[in-house]
Amino acid sequence: MNAPFRPAWWCRNPHLQTILFNSLLPRPRIDLRRERLELPDGDFVDLDWTPGTTGPIVVLLHGLQGSSDAYYARALMRAVDRAGWRGVVLHFRGCSGVPNRLPRTYHSGETGDFNYLVGRLRERERVTPLAAVGVSLGANVLLKWLGEQGRSAPLTAAVGISPPFLLNCVADRLNSGFSKLYQWHLTRALRNAFKQKRFAVDVPLGIQRLPQFMSAREFDTYVTAPLHGFRDAEHYYAATSCRQYLKGIAVPTLLIHSRDDPFMVPDAIPGPQELADSITLELCRHGGHVGFVSGNWPWRARCYLEERVPGYLSTYLSHARVVPEHTKVRARRLEPETTAKESPEKRPGTHSIRVVPGSKTTSRQRGAPLP
Repeated sequence: MNAPFRPAWWCRNPHLQTILFNSLLPRPRIDLRRERLELPDGDFVDLDWTPGTTGPIVVLLHGLQGSSDAYYARALMRAVDRAGWRGVVLHFRGCSGVPNRLPRTYHSGETGDFNYLVGRLRERERVTPLAAVGVSLGANVLLKWLGEQGRSAPLTAAVGISPPFLLNCVADRLNSGFSKLYQWHLTRALRNAFKQKRFAVDVPLGIQRLPQFMSAREFDTYVTAPLHGFRDAEHYYAATSCRQYLKGIAVPTLLIHSRDDPFMVPDAIPGPQELADSITLELCRHGGHVGFVSGNWPWRARCYLEERVPGYLSTYLSHARVVPEHTKVRARRLEPETTAKESPEKRPGTHSIRVVPGSKTTSRQRGAPLP
């Protein structure tokens, strides 16, 4: 379970690891092409594609209030493109710079939109190998979906980076010590997005004005939970935390996590008995939250994720077997949930996807550069 990652000698502090790539350094440059996926309930999500037109497809699920403009998204899409694959960032509802049409948005356990995208990709390209990478909140969504789908998941491999295994523990950790800085940053981004949404959509919530400062738990209590059909924040956390779904994962999956993650506590990390045989958990002593900075000098910093993720996926995508045409994604409703290493040799997937005018996008989401 120990990971090969070695942090930069000048960047062992978990907060520096977390902040450096996510907020301080310029984003890697890569041209992305915007597509819009119309959803069955009348809403939409935006997709940002790398330039390639052939090869395996790697879907990236971003973090809370993230987008394709985040450092990790740009770095991973660049790495995917250099590997000769196609990368696509799935923007959760309202995260592409344009408010979504419906009152509901997205949350840590909303797997319906990702499930719908996978189904459409499998319809469009039945024999193309598919993989997925989830980051932070996106990792929770991906791991929960993999557990729900089990052996029906038409993915060749998956990677989860800094997954919030237990959401209640995350809420507690973000409300203590230096981690309150991340909470302030993220809840401010959530409040701003919610205010913007209210100008475009009538949101059926009793709360008329958001306080200037809310904890993550308060925001989930007054906004996330009632907006998505949960009784309260504790019900939301219990129903959607990915740790309870890990045992059901059948797709080869790499989990990259650090023991000093300032968003979580060590007790949230699952034990070996909670992991499916298909899961490889790499625990790093250092790394922060979606940090994993290496390199001999600050001016030559390296992103470990940009090397490790394609390195792991290449083991499976380079020798991927054709997915049988009878394999289908297990149907998942798009409404919110209200309930709580297999080798490649052992493993056997329309509605419109339309191009939004303009062939390129920077997908700026300035409110929340952190994951």
